[in-house]
Amino acid sequence: MKTIILLTGVADQQLALGALLKTHNPALSFHGAVTAEDLAAIGPEVLREARLLAFTTGVIVPASILAALGHGAYNFHPGPPQYPGWAPAHFALYEGSRMFGVTAHAMAARVDCGPIIGVESFIIPDKISVRGLEQMAYVRLAHLYWRMSRDLACNVSPLAELPIAWCGTRSTRQMYREMCDLPPGIGPAELARRVRAFHDDFRGIPLTYSLHGIRFELATAAAQATAEPEVASPPLAAAS
Repeated sequence: MKTIILLTGVADQQLALGALLKTHNPALSFHGAVTAEDLAAIGPEVLREARLLAFTTGVIVPASILAALGHGAYNFHPGPPQYPGWAPAHFALYEGSRMFGVTAHAMAARVDCGPIIGVESFIIPDKISVRGLEQMAYVRLAHLYWRMSRDLACNVSPLAELPIAWCGTRSTRQMYREMCDLPPGIGPAELARRVRAFHDDFRGIPLTYSLHGIRFELATAAAQATAEPEVASPPLAAAS
């Protein structure tokens, strides 16, 4: 194994992730990738002697690249085995889960279904926001990566699988959009659950409500903060 390919959500993460692995195996070289196009640009001669590590990325690695890697591919998922798929923290809060966590697993052609090689779990604090929960998960994911870093850098064989299986519904972006489309006649309890879990602006999918052919978006805290001070910000703003 000569090369580690680091696929991350942002390029800044790669320096720290690579430096940790290099302390265990100074001979390693690294390729960074953020997009699917970055992965496609890596030649087959590199893939043959490489291992791919994905960390908090939404990029789906093509099956052709997974098959070409000589030392496998592992993903660090910011959710527990009970919450595979997209935006797991949101769905955990919506469902009122008391436990959350993070997962490391071998990558397969289907998202979040490969054998699990590492987990960490924690209790969800009362009244935590979705951003707070995601921040907690990120810290635990970094710890899991640190804990497994020697094997990731030095063990050329497939990493040992744990007797833990994925379970629960695999969430998707479309499921997230559907949760943000508030139904007519929504009750106060259900509205409160959806606001807590899905009312944020960092995924670019706002909570919306349609009335008489007009679609309204629930204003975010950021939008309210930039409103003119002499005009009270309504809880709903009409969308184009």
